[in-house]
Amino acid sequence: MTKQERYKAIITWFEKNMPEAATELHYKNPFQLLIATMLAAQCTDKRVNMVTPTLFEAFPTPEVLAASNQETIVEYIKGISYPNSKAKHLVEMAQLLVQDYQGQVPSKMEDLLKLPGVGRKTANVISSIAFDIPALAVDTHVFRVSNRMGLTDNSKTPLETEKELTKYIPKKLWSRAHHWLILHGRYVCIARKPQCENCGLKEYCKYFLNEKGWIKNKSDTQLYLIK
Repeated sequence: MTKQERYKAIITWFEKNMPEAATELHYKNPFQLLIATMLAAQCTDKRVNMVTPTLFEAFPTPEVLAASNQETIVEYIKGISYPNSKAKHLVEMAQLLVQDYQGQVPSKMEDLLKLPGVGRKTANVISSIAFDIPALAVDTHVFRVSNRMGLTDNSKTPLETEKELTKYIPKKLWSRAHHWLILHGRYVCIARKPQCENCGLKEYCKYFLNEKGWIKNKSDTQLYLIK
């Protein structure tokens, strides 16, 4: 199976079996989505959704959050991974929004990347979900699943993965493909023990076809704090 054939088969399967794929983070506006996405780095969406309701209620706007401080925010997000650094970044992010963007979340990648605590993955998520701009964010799930299935050739970094995925996946599908791969990695192609027997994609998967089981692949265990 060529790479083009693998991409075509996998995309066709996802379009048929997961047509309405979307983020599992709860939010009502771009500002809330930005906060939730920042909190979700190395943390589950389920856990983030548990703490954000009270956080959003207490800090409904960038102006209110910007007037707070790290110590106060930590109390709201103690159940999240890396609460101290994330609290610091949230306050600094809000302050920059107020200072440079009239309290509005920018849509352009270059502006989003200027915000404290925002890396390429988070910027792509905001662009694609909040502003419907074609983008394909690569988190740990996307990185792992892409390498396992053979969509990428053992890419070493999230950026390498993003470049290869966007080369083969039609631009109109970038945002959906991001959710397809995340959800597949979260519930089927999990990190430590992929559920190949329950996977509808196994006949197209390089990992399954080559080994019929575990392979010693660096990408299976490599972790990134992808922002």
